[in-house]
Amino acid sequence: MGNVLNYLQRDPPPPMVLVPPLFDYPPLAARTRMLESSYDMLFGKLALKCLFEDYFESARHFNTRIMLKPIDDPNVDLVATVSGPLDHKPEETMVGNALFRWQRDVDDPNTFMDLFVSSSDPILRMRSCAYYPKYGFGAFAVFPYLLKERTSTEDFGVMGLRYGSANLSIGATLMPFSYDFPKSAWLVSRMGRLTTGVEYKPNFGIKDGANYYDLRNWNCAIAYGLGSTSPLSPSFNFALELARSSQMIASFYQHVVVQRRVKNPFEGNDIVGITNYIDFGFELETRIDGDEKSPNMRDSTFQVAASWQANKNFLLKGKVGPLSSSLALAFKSWWKPSFTFSISAVRDRLGSTVFGFGIRIEDLREPSYQRADPNYVLLTPNKEHLAEGILRKVGPTSVLQSSYVDSGNFEDLPRELRPIEKIL
Repeated sequence: MGNVLNYLQRDPPPPMVLVPPLFDYPPLAARTRMLESSYDMLFGKLALKCLFEDYFESARHFNTRIMLKPIDDPNVDLVATVSGPLDHKPEETMVGNALFRWQRDVDDPNTFMDLFVSSSDPILRMRSCAYYPKYGFGAFAVFPYLLKERTSTEDFGVMGLRYGSANLSIGATLMPFSYDFPKSAWLVSRMGRLTTGVEYKPNFGIKDGANYYDLRNWNCAIAYGLGSTSPLSPSFNFALELARSSQMIASFYQHVVVQRRVKNPFEGNDIVGITNYIDFGFELETRIDGDEKSPNMRDSTFQVAASWQANKNFLLKGKVGPLSSSLALAFKSWWKPSFTFSISAVRDRLGSTVFGFGIRIEDLREPSYQRADPNYVLLTPNKEHLAEGILRKVGPTSVLQSSYVDSGNFEDLPRELRPIEKIL
């Protein structure tokens, strides 16, 4: 009887706001960013690439992706894809790929080795990367073992060295079976909210392609950014880039975290709202060398995209360009494994509409809803669905305040809500 009275006298759980996980975080491209030039990954380029491309399937095509991880060995995983046309055309065939990956630490994707097999070139390829965060140095290599035809020196392999810290990244890649040195080189520096960088990327297909004094072999960029890469932290990035002394590229990306009121019939009465993620991106490319026009390059082009994640199950994206507009809708079920179905529609300026479809099966993460106080935006790393269970098992004071997140302390957050890393 006393237990019943104690239960009735217990204070009701405080109001909570749902904090859903992102559909894809971190993106798959972030797992192999140590193989790429930092210049090609920073200045908002990785975020814009995901915004402009993810879930926008090719017109009249389907794409299937399966991502699995063994139960007894979380250091390895397998990603397999099958894509092809919806209408069987003789000139188009289905393409299948499989990627087997091993990484040294579950929480550190920068030291890994993967083996890629495909029905198209390259048929067999191995990539490896070793990075030592204590010293900041890393080395990587990409070797295509089986190709139908080797037409360039890059087809024989690429190797690279890099140094990375929180404020500096420098590195170079080379082709060991070629006299052209280097294949590319970069230097990127961060000073507060400003990020600047230069990249040397010669065009070996033209005469004197490796000339250091030719401005067509150089790219430079500057960006102003706020926030971190954590999904819970609003951020934006504005960048200007001069590419090969012939193109000016201006881009803008913003990630917004908002809370809206909601009445969820599957949750308790203490759930009064939900967190939404809104992303917006813009990119404009303009040619500035009016005397040397190329028939394969437009004088000016742009694209604008936005996405809205309403909860952990629904994602809506839209994209507008000079030639067409696209809309994508994705539904994700967080079963074991998770299942994602997406449909995209592309409408060109002539008025015709075509569709594309995508299916993803994933067993790489186990995220669930988090809980947050709606008044003070307090976050708790507990994954229980009942607020009463949170108070009973964790306690009313075991929470992380948003001021800690704003100051850059993400250690007590679940791994799915932390920034990717602090390596530039």
